[in-house]
Amino acid sequence: MSTMFSRRSLLIAPLALTATAVFVNAKQDLVIGLGYDALTRGPVPIPPSERGLQTVTAEVWFNVPGNGPVLEGAAFDPSGHLLFCNVANGDVLRLTTDRKLSTILHLESFGPGGLAIHNQEIFIAAMDQSRKVGMIASVRLDGTGLRTIVGAEAGFMPNDLVFDHAGGFYFTDFKGASTDPAGGTYYVSSDFSKITPVLPHLAMANGVALSPDGKELWITEFSRNLLHRVKLATATTISPFGTAIAYQFVGPAPDSMRADADGNLYVALFGQARVLVFNRSGLPIGQILLPGRDDGRNLALTSMAIRPGTSEIYILAADLNAGTATVFLSRAFAGALLP
Repeated sequence: MSTMFSRRSLLIAPLALTATAVFVNAKQDLVIGLGYDALTRGPVPIPPSERGLQTVTAEVWFNVPGNGPVLEGAAFDPSGHLLFCNVANGDVLRLTTDRKLSTILHLESFGPGGLAIHNQEIFIAAMDQSRKVGMIASVRLDGTGLRTIVGAEAGFMPNDLVFDHAGGFYFTDFKGASTDPAGGTYYVSSDFSKITPVLPHLAMANGVALSPDGKELWITEFSRNLLHRVKLATATTISPFGTAIAYQFVGPAPDSMRADADGNLYVALFGQARVLVFNRSGLPIGQILLPGRDDGRNLALTSMAIRPGTSEIYILAADLNAGTATVFLSRAFAGALLP
């Protein structure tokens, strides 16, 4: 009996040491209880199922000036300059390769969020959350020639967008709540004349991305923490048995996405200062952390973009408590999709 007890103790002791703490009560008896450790002490601990992933920490590349900027919509223009939005004040910004920041466009009534570059134009998804309205507009690369593509009267709250090879684009409608799936994902034809629902009944549809061959559409559902994979027969038709929930996120909350040339998917986790990376099958294979996350800093991570011709990934995040915002730099598994 003593031999069996000793073997059993050897098996369970290492597990107990990692998950429990020992306390002494008033009678000096040993009491086993819970205790924080390095994996659980911070405000956004990495879930146990994701701790074994390949993990890197990004570096600061540029500190964005301003009073409480909130960044969104990372995209690269044809000259290799990084474009993004300050949702808080309605600006679309350009950060040049030598780190000079300028304003391309200012929107008075909407907060710009998603950006996409197509045919030498910047396409902008923008919302006014207080009025629950939104629109999609475009401008030339120099900020002139503003035109409306999807007007506020259409009733959508566009959050993000991605173009396909035919020149049409998908956008997400950020309406709804966890118990009210009023949003969805829609396709706008290449002549911008027709809007077709593709995946309706989503709760705050947020990020949207396409596989390199354009045959798989990925969507994040912010309010229900889901990653959807949609296999497309045509731009607006789903293949038989073509929809699946590829992943259920833990904690806050999937935001924008980008795909690389190998079909890997990079998902910004808003509220976690973390980018979770999936392979083309929707299996997690890596993660990029932002510095300061264990102290509750830089948690409002929203978007990222891979610089064309490189594997450099630029990540946008705000520290809402400090009122600061930063562009971080890391390396992706593969380079960006070419236009």
